[in-house]
Amino acid sequence: MNEIKIKPINYENRPYRACVGIMLINAKGQIFSGQRIDNRAEAWQMPQGGIDEGEDIETACFREMQEEIGTNKAEILRIHPDWLNYDIPEELANRLWSGAYRGQTQKWVALRFTGSDSDINIETEEPEFISWQWLSPEQLVQRAVPFKQDVYENLMDTFKDEINVS
Repeated sequence: MNEIKIKPINYENRPYRACVGIMLINAKGQIFSGQRIDNRAEAWQMPQGGIDEGEDIETACFREMQEEIGTNKAEILRIHPDWLNYDIPEELANRLWSGAYRGQTQKWVALRFTGSDSDINIETEEPEFISWQWLSPEQLVQRAVPFKQDVYENLMDTFKDEINVS
């Protein structure tokens, strides 16, 4: 019996996975950041996740926030005008999402956190983070994995008016 062998998609030809990114800003102009639970290095990031079929950006944003940090106490300040892409290293791309994607294309949302720190609970059904902190924009960019740093720098510039509090 002949076995059909499926040739994997070349890394360069893989599409990007559509997802929403969440920049949650507190009253002091600090940004929520979580330390990833699945990374041996000290990798910090903002919440993000896939957009379900038929879901709009705002709905995906609040769903992902609830799923990842246990709260949706926030109000949308601004949605980034562009989709921002990043490639993940090929060896990681081959393990994630069954090797179907080369990275992510993200629509980012800046939100003002309206709750209190006690509303945040990273011990969710499917935890993404092992710990969390409010960080300055500079700290967050420095602690992000290298392949996300360009996107994060873009976000800090685009959302600078939303981050800065008077």
